Amino acid sequence: MNAVVAAVIVMLVLSLARIHVVVALIVGAMVGGLLGGLSLDATIEAFNSGLGGGATVALSYATLGAFAVAIGKSGLAHALADRALAMVGSQDTGNSSATANKGVRFLIIGLLLAVAMSSQNILPIHIAFIPMLVPPLLYVMAKLNLDRRLVACVLTFGLITPYMFLPVGFGGIYLNEILMANVADNGIATDSLSVIKAMALPALGMLVGLVIAVFFSYRGERRYDLARIERTERVDTSYSRWTLVMAIVAIAAAFVVQLWLGSMILGALTGFVLFNLSGVVRWKESDDLFTEGMKMLAMIGFIMIAANGFAEVMRETGDIASLVQGSVETIGDNQAMAAFLMLVVGLLITMGIGSSFSTIPIIAALYVPLALELGFSPLAIVALVGTAGALGDAGSPASDSTLGPTAGLNVDGQHNHIWDTVVPTFLHYNLPLLVFGWLAAMVL
Repeated sequence: MNAVVAAVIVMLVLSLARIHVVVALIVGAMVGGLLGGLSLDATIEAFNSGLGGGATVALSYATLGAFAVAIGKSGLAHALADRALAMVGSQDTGNSSATANKGVRFLIIGLLLAVAMSSQNILPIHIAFIPMLVPPLLYVMAKLNLDRRLVACVLTFGLITPYMFLPVGFGGIYLNEILMANVADNGIATDSLSVIKAMALPALGMLVGLVIAVFFSYRGERRYDLARIERTERVDTSYSRWTLVMAIVAIAAAFVVQLWLGSMILGALTGFVLFNLSGVVRWKESDDLFTEGMKMLAMIGFIMIAANGFAEVMRETGDIASLVQGSVETIGDNQAMAAFLMLVVGLLITMGIGSSFSTIPIIAALYVPLALELGFSPLAIVALVGTAGALGDAGSPASDSTLGPTAGLNVDGQHNHIWDTVVPTFLHYNLPLLVFGWLAAMVL
């Protein structure tokens, strides 16, 4: 069996068996390395050499966690939650109350969707908003019996779809600097190609998945233990006009510094220091608060570090290229089969690596010559490579697009990363992406 396929299968099976994702990634990497012809020492060396690639991301999330806790201390998110809770009103069972509560449900879903999409372009902070905004809303969601699997799907849609369709913010990086640049480097003139047109059908597939999740799969109620939320999330946090104003100023300052210096770490630290200087966070509390925040997102950091080690082992085996070559031998001259297999291989690679941005350079060098030989149009090739890269971002245990939602939804231990985030997002987004990405390759 191909080493990459075996490693990803081992990692996914262990994750589904509720083995911690970090352990699953390490075991998967060892299995893949040994099956790929590497010695145990070489596998460990490759894994260790890849760990450093995730260090910056891990530190970024740690500082963002501290910043998020400081924002929670200001009461900004709790002010929003209090407003939503007031709108819920009494828990009567009358029709008018049920209708009002349904409206609040859709208001919360719409708010989270808008913020998630904005986090990719208008306010490019990616998943940093989740630990700030989601935990204070958990009490309201529980009052409404809102299924957190639905919220996970909404957040993941907002984190992925904008960057794979709109060439601004993170989308500008993914579509222009990575996708189009790598396609051009491999022999296709991209000056006259519209990346929006190429990725429109795959983005429509994501939208179809969102609609199914909202109006069919998770429209029912799911009950959560309110007492557990109260024990872990401060539902009675006090706030004043001053603390709310300073929270907005700190967020704006963090945003400006991040754009100016290109560093999430320094942006988050700037916001945290402003909270200290303003008195929202007392100096004697700042050390404990910073540590608490780092702990909150520490899991994401460790998973991202382990995922980089896993990816490096997969590269060292050389079996990514042989996986594609094996697919070529199966394909022959069948364009339809070629498009489908290329997307499936992209899904496997991205689910293992956990990053669409890191997958594109790997698969573009392999896919572009193959697709040209099979007679695909340049626009279809862009759609194939772009979709193959995005496939697996949703539904990967090691992706920040699934880790972020879990970090916010599981603060009280009532939301499982694999079964409540990974599996729902895999089913609702990867399957439609396969279909609509294949359609794009066939019709463009």
